[in-house]
Amino acid sequence: MRQFENPGRIAGFWYLLLIILGPLRLIYIPSKLIVSGNAPATVSNIVAHEFLIRLGIAADLVGAIVLVLLSLALYRLFQGVDRNLAAQVVIFGGVMPALLYFVGITADFGALMIAHGANFLAAFDKPQQDALAMLLLKLRSYENTAAETLWGVWLFPLALLVYRSRFMPRFIAVWLALNGVAWAALSFTGALHPQSLDLVDKISQPATFGEIIFMLWLVVKGVKVPATNASAPRDRE
Repeated sequence: MRQFENPGRIAGFWYLLLIILGPLRLIYIPSKLIVSGNAPATVSNIVAHEFLIRLGIAADLVGAIVLVLLSLALYRLFQGVDRNLAAQVVIFGGVMPALLYFVGITADFGALMIAHGANFLAAFDKPQQDALAMLLLKLRSYENTAAETLWGVWLFPLALLVYRSRFMPRFIAVWLALNGVAWAALSFTGALHPQSLDLVDKISQPATFGEIIFMLWLVVKGVKVPATNASAPRDRE
């Protein structure tokens, strides 16, 4: 049980769980349900594979909780380095994106409700209902694009904490900062010039491994916070 006394491994466990949930929710489930440009086929998929969309909703609920637990574990790990930066990690990497998870869930429930033809939707004909369901799923996709800003911003204070900590390699800090730039670039590209999104995604791919390297270091190596860091938290103005 000693590995669970290591605050680095605790944070790494939560990070690992989050990274497992991410591709399931963001890649696998949408690829199985959404047929681009074809609302009727998409709605048919939702009806035929209702468990998948409900699994996605459950994954978001779990993901929101894990995000908060991860950010609190990182706060515990780095509060002795800089309490203000550690608090930013909790706000930008835990609380704010967790709230967005719950907002996105409402779009999924709405699409599911429309797909099953709720009685109060009788004022709309079937093609209109299909279009409304597709609209909700599209809005969910755009919400993810907006959320990528937070996925990037929280990595900047985290990278500074790793760099200043002296108990983790500084190359990880640099990689995390590049990862933050990559997420922010993807978010703003999606907002300002979506036609270039595929190109920016390809260019930024190497940078997006920063979080995985950070997570693996925490899980495999762990971090034992030096007593001076653990007992004497600092606030930087």
